[in-house]
Amino acid sequence: MARRPTIKDIARRAGVSESAVSFALNGRPGVSEDTRARIRRVAEELGWQPNSAARALSGARAGVVGLVLARPAHTLGVESFFLQLVSGIQEVLAAGRIALLFQVVEDVDAECAVYRRWWAERRVDGVIVVDPRTQDPRPELLTGLGLPAVMVGTTATATDPAAAAVTTGPDGSVGPEGPPAALSTVRADDAGAMAQVLDHLHRLGHRRITHVAGLPALAHTARRMASLRAWAERHGLGPAHVRSVVTDYSDAEGAAATRRVLADPEPPTALVYDNDVMAVAGAAVAAGLGIPVPARLSLVAWDDSALCRVTHPRLTALVRDTAGFGRLAAEELLAVLAGGPPRVRESELPRLEPRDSTAQAPAAY
Repeated sequence: MARRPTIKDIARRAGVSESAVSFALNGRPGVSEDTRARIRRVAEELGWQPNSAARALSGARAGVVGLVLARPAHTLGVESFFLQLVSGIQEVLAAGRIALLFQVVEDVDAECAVYRRWWAERRVDGVIVVDPRTQDPRPELLTGLGLPAVMVGTTATATDPAAAAVTTGPDGSVGPEGPPAALSTVRADDAGAMAQVLDHLHRLGHRRITHVAGLPALAHTARRMASLRAWAERHGLGPAHVRSVVTDYSDAEGAAATRRVLADPEPPTALVYDNDVMAVAGAAVAAGLGIPVPARLSLVAWDDSALCRVTHPRLTALVRDTAGFGRLAAEELLAVLAGGPPRVRESELPRLEPRDSTAQAPAAY
Protein backbone atom coordinates (compact mmCIF):
# COMPACT_ATOMS: atom_id res chain seq x y z
CA MET A 1 0.00 0.00 0.00
CA ALA A 2 1.26 3.49 -0.88
CA ARG A 3 -0.23 5.03 2.27
CA ARG A 4 -0.08 4.04 5.93
CA PRO A 5 -2.58 1.20 6.62
CA THR A 6 -5.44 1.97 8.99
CA ILE A 7 -7.77 -0.01 11.24
CA LYS A 8 -10.41 0.36 8.52
CA ASP A 9 -8.09 -1.38 6.02
CA ILE A 10 -7.50 -4.24 8.44
CA ALA A 11 -11.23 -4.60 9.11
CA ARG A 12 -12.01 -4.73 5.38
CA ARG A 13 -9.29 -7.32 4.68
CA ALA A 14 -10.21 -9.49 7.70
CA GLY A 15 -13.96 -9.22 7.12
CA VAL A 16 -14.72 -7.88 10.60
CA SER A 17 -15.87 -4.62 12.18
CA GLU A 18 -13.48 -1.81 13.07
CA SER A 19 -14.37 -2.23 16.75
CA ALA A 20 -13.35 -5.90 16.55
CA VAL A 21 -9.98 -4.82 15.12
CA SER A 22 -9.55 -2.31 17.96
CA PHE A 23 -10.36 -4.97 20.56
CA ALA A 24 -7.95 -7.46 18.99
CA LEU A 25 -5.00 -5.11 18.55
CA ASN A 26 -5.34 -3.59 22.03
CA GLY A 27 -5.64 -6.94 23.79
CA ARG A 28 -9.19 -6.25 24.99
CA PRO A 29 -11.96 -8.85 25.37
CA GLY A 30 -14.83 -8.95 22.89
CA VAL A 31 -13.45 -11.16 20.11
CA SER A 32 -12.66 -14.85 19.94
CA GLU A 33 -9.06 -16.03 19.96
CA ASP A 34 -9.37 -17.26 16.37
CA THR A 35 -10.63 -13.84 15.25
CA ARG A 36 -7.92 -12.08 17.25
CA ALA A 37 -5.22 -14.22 15.61
CA ARG A 38 -6.68 -13.56 12.13
CA ILE A 39 -6.81 -9.81 12.71
CA ARG A 40 -3.23 -9.69 13.97
CA ARG A 41 -2.08 -11.75 10.98
CA VAL A 42 -3.76 -9.33 8.57
CA ALA A 43 -2.29 -6.33 10.44
CA GLU A 44 1.18 -7.82 10.07
CA GLU A 45 0.64 -8.53 6.37
CA LEU A 46 -0.40 -4.91 5.80
CA GLY A 47 2.57 -3.57 7.80
CA TRP A 48 0.32 -1.81 10.32
CA GLN A 49 1.96 -0.13 13.33
CA PRO A 50 0.22 1.71 16.20
CA ASN A 51 0.16 5.50 15.88
CA SER A 52 2.37 6.93 18.65
CA ALA A 53 0.42 10.19 18.83
CA ALA A 54 -2.88 8.34 19.20
CA ARG A 55 -1.38 6.09 21.84
CA ALA A 56 -0.15 9.16 23.74
CA LEU A 57 -3.64 10.68 23.69
CA SER A 58 -5.06 7.44 25.06
CA GLY A 59 -2.53 7.40 27.90
CA ALA A 60 -0.65 4.39 26.50
CA ARG A 61 3.12 4.35 26.38
CA ALA A 62 4.89 5.66 23.31
CA GLY A 63 7.42 2.82 23.29
CA VAL A 64 10.22 5.37 22.88
CA VAL A 65 13.12 6.48 25.09
CA GLY A 66 14.86 9.82 24.49
CA LEU A 67 18.55 10.78 24.54
CA VAL A 68 19.74 14.36 24.00
CA LEU A 69 23.39 15.41 23.65
CA ALA A 70 24.29 19.03 24.36
CA ARG A 71 27.81 18.92 22.94
CA PRO A 72 29.58 20.75 20.12
CA ALA A 73 28.60 18.68 17.09
CA HIS A 74 32.16 18.64 15.71
CA THR A 75 33.41 16.77 18.80
CA LEU A 76 30.98 13.84 18.45
CA GLY A 77 32.01 12.35 15.14
CA VAL A 78 35.50 11.37 16.27
CA GLU A 79 34.81 10.24 19.85
CA SER A 80 34.04 6.55 20.36
CA PHE A 81 32.59 6.90 23.89
CA PHE A 82 29.07 7.93 22.83
CA LEU A 83 28.89 5.35 20.04
CA GLN A 84 29.70 2.59 22.53
CA LEU A 85 27.32 4.04 25.14
CA VAL A 86 24.46 4.20 22.63
CA SER A 87 25.17 0.65 21.44
CA GLY A 88 24.75 -0.60 25.01
CA ILE A 89 21.56 1.39 25.50
CA GLN A 90 20.14 0.18 22.20
CA GLU A 91 20.96 -3.45 23.01
CA VAL A 92 18.62 -3.35 26.02
CA LEU A 93 15.90 -1.27 24.38
CA ALA A 94 15.82 -3.39 21.22
CA ALA A 95 15.21 -6.51 23.30
CA GLY A 96 12.05 -4.83 24.61
CA ARG A 97 11.09 -3.45 21.16
CA ILE A 98 11.57 0.10 22.44
CA ALA A 99 12.84 2.80 20.08
CA LEU A 100 15.56 5.33 20.87
CA LEU A 101 14.89 8.95 19.91
CA PHE A 102 18.21 10.79 19.61
CA GLN A 103 18.85 14.52 19.22
CA VAL A 104 21.94 16.79 19.32
CA VAL A 105 21.49 20.38 20.54
CA GLU A 106 23.79 23.33 21.14
CA ASP A 107 23.49 23.77 24.91
CA VAL A 108 21.67 22.71 28.08
CA ASP A 109 18.95 25.34 27.64
CA ALA A 110 18.10 23.83 24.27
CA GLU A 111 18.19 20.37 25.83
CA CYS A 112 15.69 21.44 28.50
CA ALA A 113 13.43 22.84 25.76
CA VAL A 114 13.50 19.44 24.02
CA TYR A 115 12.44 17.71 27.24
CA ARG A 116 9.54 20.10 27.70
CA ARG A 117 8.38 19.54 24.11
CA TRP A 118 8.76 15.78 24.24
CA TRP A 119 6.77 15.56 27.46
CA ALA A 120 4.03 17.91 26.22
CA GLU A 121 3.69 15.84 23.05
CA ARG A 122 4.05 12.52 24.92
CA ARG A 123 6.80 11.62 22.47
CA VAL A 124 8.86 9.58 24.95
CA ASP A 125 8.19 7.44 28.01
CA GLY A 126 11.45 8.47 29.67
CA VAL A 127 14.92 9.84 28.99
CA ILE A 128 18.55 8.94 29.61
CA VAL A 129 20.48 12.06 30.63
CA VAL A 130 24.23 12.35 30.01
CA ASP A 131 26.99 14.81 30.84
CA PRO A 132 25.87 16.04 34.31
CA ARG A 133 26.89 19.65 34.92
CA THR A 134 28.34 21.23 38.06
CA GLN A 135 25.31 23.57 38.04
CA ASP A 136 22.67 21.37 36.42
CA PRO A 137 19.05 22.47 35.93
CA ARG A 138 17.93 19.16 34.42
CA PRO A 139 17.21 17.01 37.51
CA GLU A 140 14.82 19.61 38.95
CA LEU A 141 13.18 20.17 35.55
CA LEU A 142 12.64 16.48 34.87
CA THR A 143 11.30 15.85 38.35
CA GLY A 144 8.93 18.80 38.01
CA LEU A 145 7.67 17.54 34.64
CA GLY A 146 7.25 14.04 35.99
CA LEU A 147 9.31 12.72 33.08
CA PRO A 148 11.01 9.45 34.16
CA ALA A 149 14.77 9.73 33.79
CA VAL A 150 18.10 8.12 34.56
CA MET A 151 21.25 10.22 34.78
CA VAL A 152 24.50 8.76 33.49
CA GLY A 153 26.93 10.19 36.03
CA THR A 154 26.34 12.42 39.01
CA THR A 155 26.31 16.19 39.47
CA ALA A 156 28.46 15.84 42.60
CA THR A 157 32.01 17.20 42.25
CA ALA A 158 33.45 15.84 45.52
CA THR A 159 36.43 13.55 45.22
CA ASP A 160 35.38 11.52 48.25
CA PRO A 161 32.96 8.80 47.04
CA ALA A 162 31.07 9.00 50.34
CA ALA A 163 30.59 12.74 49.91
CA ALA A 164 29.51 12.33 46.31
CA ALA A 165 26.87 9.75 47.15
CA VAL A 166 23.30 10.38 48.13
CA THR A 167 21.75 8.40 50.96
CA THR A 168 20.68 5.00 49.67
CA GLY A 169 19.00 1.92 51.03
CA PRO A 170 20.26 -1.69 50.78
CA ASP A 171 18.81 -2.02 47.27
CA GLY A 172 20.35 1.25 46.12
CA SER A 173 17.09 3.20 46.44
CA VAL A 174 17.36 6.86 47.46
CA GLY A 175 16.46 7.34 51.11
CA PRO A 176 14.58 10.17 52.82
CA GLU A 177 17.80 12.14 53.37
CA GLY A 178 18.52 12.12 49.65
CA PRO A 179 17.94 15.15 47.43
CA PRO A 180 14.27 16.07 46.85
CA ALA A 181 14.70 15.96 43.08
CA ALA A 182 16.46 12.58 43.12
CA LEU A 183 16.75 10.75 39.81
CA SER A 184 18.07 7.27 39.34
CA THR A 185 21.79 7.52 38.66
CA VAL A 186 24.35 5.27 37.03
CA ARG A 187 27.79 6.51 37.92
CA ALA A 188 31.50 5.77 37.60
CA ASP A 189 34.28 6.32 40.13
CA ASP A 190 36.24 9.09 38.41
CA ALA A 191 38.36 9.72 41.50
CA GLY A 192 39.37 6.06 41.74
CA ALA A 193 40.20 5.93 38.03
CA MET A 194 42.33 9.08 38.22
CA ALA A 195 44.19 7.68 41.24
CA GLN A 196 45.07 4.54 39.25
CA VAL A 197 46.61 6.64 36.47
CA LEU A 198 48.54 8.94 38.77
CA ASP A 199 49.82 6.12 40.99
CA HIS A 200 51.10 4.34 37.88
CA LEU A 201 52.96 7.44 36.70
CA HIS A 202 54.28 8.17 40.19
CA ARG A 203 55.74 4.65 40.46
CA LEU A 204 57.55 5.35 37.19
CA GLY A 205 59.14 8.44 38.76
CA HIS A 206 57.01 11.14 37.12
CA ARG A 207 56.64 14.31 39.18
CA ARG A 208 55.61 16.78 36.47
CA ILE A 209 52.21 15.63 35.20
CA THR A 210 49.65 17.59 33.19
CA HIS A 211 46.03 16.53 32.82
CA VAL A 212 44.56 17.62 29.46
CA ALA A 213 40.94 17.82 30.59
CA GLY A 214 37.64 18.19 28.76
CA LEU A 215 34.85 20.73 29.18
CA PRO A 216 35.17 22.36 32.64
CA ALA A 217 31.39 22.73 33.15
CA LEU A 218 30.92 18.95 33.13
CA ALA A 219 30.75 17.42 36.60
CA HIS A 220 32.99 14.47 35.71
CA THR A 221 35.67 16.88 34.43
CA ALA A 222 35.45 18.80 37.71
CA ARG A 223 35.75 15.54 39.69
CA ARG A 224 38.81 14.43 37.72
CA MET A 225 40.48 17.81 38.18
CA ALA A 226 39.66 17.83 41.91
CA SER A 227 40.96 14.28 42.24
CA LEU A 228 44.21 15.28 40.56
CA ARG A 229 44.65 18.23 42.96
CA ALA A 230 43.90 16.07 46.00
CA TRP A 231 46.35 13.40 44.83
CA ALA A 232 49.06 16.03 44.25
CA GLU A 233 48.58 17.44 47.76
CA ARG A 234 48.89 13.97 49.29
CA HIS A 235 52.18 13.49 47.46
CA GLY A 236 53.54 16.96 48.25
CA LEU A 237 53.36 18.21 44.66
CA GLY A 238 52.14 21.74 43.94
CA PRO A 239 50.30 23.18 40.91
CA ALA A 240 53.62 23.99 39.25
CA HIS A 241 54.24 20.25 38.96
CA VAL A 242 50.75 18.67 38.67
CA ARG A 243 47.92 20.60 37.00
CA SER A 244 44.97 20.46 34.59
CA VAL A 245 44.33 22.40 31.39
CA VAL A 246 40.84 22.40 29.85
CA THR A 247 39.70 21.80 26.25
CA ASP A 248 36.52 20.98 24.34
CA TYR A 249 37.52 17.28 23.93
CA SER A 250 38.43 17.77 20.25
CA ASP A 251 41.64 16.62 18.62
CA ALA A 252 42.41 20.23 17.60
CA GLU A 253 42.23 21.58 21.16
CA GLY A 254 44.01 18.50 22.52
CA ALA A 255 46.88 19.14 20.10
CA ALA A 256 46.95 22.87 20.90
CA ALA A 257 47.05 22.20 24.65
CA THR A 258 49.88 19.71 24.14
CA ARG A 259 51.97 22.25 22.22
CA ARG A 260 51.45 24.88 24.95
CA VAL A 261 52.45 22.72 27.89
CA LEU A 262 55.44 21.20 26.10
CA ALA A 263 56.70 24.72 25.39
CA ASP A 264 56.89 25.50 29.13
CA PRO A 265 60.36 26.11 30.65
CA GLU A 266 59.79 22.99 32.78
CA PRO A 267 57.51 20.84 30.61
CA PRO A 268 55.68 17.81 31.99
CA THR A 269 57.18 14.38 31.68
CA ALA A 270 53.71 12.80 31.52
CA LEU A 271 50.39 13.83 30.00
CA VAL A 272 46.97 12.38 30.91
CA TYR A 273 44.23 13.00 28.33
CA ASP A 274 40.50 12.92 29.04
CA ASN A 275 39.76 10.92 25.89
CA ASP A 276 41.46 8.77 23.27
CA VAL A 277 41.17 11.31 20.45
CA MET A 278 43.14 13.99 22.29
CA ALA A 279 45.74 11.43 23.36
CA VAL A 280 46.37 10.39 19.75
CA ALA A 281 46.55 14.06 18.71
CA GLY A 282 49.04 14.67 21.54
CA ALA A 283 51.21 11.78 20.40
CA ALA A 284 51.31 13.30 16.91
CA VAL A 285 52.35 16.68 18.34
CA ALA A 286 55.15 15.08 20.36
CA ALA A 287 56.40 13.26 17.27
CA GLY A 288 56.32 16.50 15.29
CA LEU A 289 58.37 18.25 17.98
CA GLY A 290 60.95 15.47 18.02
CA ILE A 291 60.04 14.41 21.59
CA PRO A 292 60.26 10.62 21.82
CA VAL A 293 57.43 8.73 23.54
CA PRO A 294 57.95 7.25 26.09
CA ALA A 295 61.69 7.97 26.47
CA ARG A 296 61.09 11.66 27.25
CA LEU A 297 57.29 11.89 27.53
CA SER A 298 54.71 9.38 28.78
CA LEU A 299 51.11 9.52 27.55
CA VAL A 300 47.88 8.08 29.03
CA ALA A 301 44.39 8.09 27.49
CA TRP A 302 41.33 8.10 29.76
CA ASP A 303 39.27 5.90 27.43
CA ASP A 304 40.63 2.93 25.52
CA SER A 305 39.68 2.38 21.88
CA ALA A 306 41.06 0.93 18.67
CA LEU A 307 42.85 4.25 18.18
CA CYS A 308 44.92 3.63 21.30
CA ARG A 309 45.85 0.13 20.18
CA VAL A 310 46.88 0.94 16.60
CA THR A 311 48.79 4.17 17.32
CA HIS A 312 52.58 3.84 17.49
CA PRO A 313 53.57 3.60 20.23
CA ARG A 314 50.43 1.91 21.56
CA LEU A 315 48.83 4.13 24.19
CA THR A 316 48.46 3.24 27.85
CA ALA A 317 44.74 3.66 28.58
CA LEU A 318 41.94 3.22 31.08
CA VAL A 319 39.83 0.30 29.91
CA ARG A 320 36.15 0.29 30.83
CA ASP A 321 33.02 -1.39 29.54
CA THR A 322 31.31 1.66 28.05
CA ALA A 323 28.65 -0.43 26.31
CA GLY A 324 27.99 -2.09 29.68
CA PHE A 325 27.59 1.39 31.17
CA GLY A 326 24.91 2.06 28.55
CA ARG A 327 23.19 -1.25 29.23
CA LEU A 328 23.11 -0.45 32.94
CA ALA A 329 21.52 2.96 32.26
CA ALA A 330 18.86 1.47 29.97
CA GLU A 331 18.06 -1.33 32.44
CA GLU A 332 17.67 1.22 35.22
CA LEU A 333 15.32 3.37 33.13
CA LEU A 334 13.16 0.33 32.37
CA ALA A 335 13.06 -0.38 36.11
CA VAL A 336 11.92 3.21 36.75
CA LEU A 337 9.23 2.90 34.06
CA ALA A 338 8.04 -0.28 35.78
CA GLY A 339 7.49 1.71 38.98
CA GLY A 340 10.81 1.18 40.74
CA PRO A 341 12.25 3.80 43.14
CA PRO A 342 15.17 6.11 42.27
CA ARG A 343 18.48 4.34 42.83
CA VAL A 344 22.22 4.94 42.57
CA ARG A 345 24.03 2.19 40.69
CA GLU A 346 27.79 1.90 40.30
CA SER A 347 29.52 0.77 37.14
CA GLU A 348 32.69 -1.29 37.47
CA LEU A 349 35.92 0.61 38.10
CA PRO A 350 38.00 1.04 34.92
CA ARG A 351 41.34 -0.75 34.89
CA LEU A 352 44.57 0.76 33.65
CA GLU A 353 46.15 -1.08 30.72
CA PRO A 354 49.88 -0.17 30.58
CA ARG A 355 51.22 -0.19 27.02
CA ASP A 356 54.15 1.28 25.14
CA SER A 357 53.45 4.99 25.77
CA THR A 358 54.45 5.01 29.47
CA ALA A 359 57.90 4.36 30.89
CA GLN A 360 60.31 5.47 33.58
CA ALA A 361 60.55 9.25 33.84
CA PRO A 362 63.69 10.69 32.22
CA ALA A 363 66.50 11.51 34.64
CA ALA A 364 66.89 14.95 33.09
CA TYR A 365 64.66 16.83 30.67
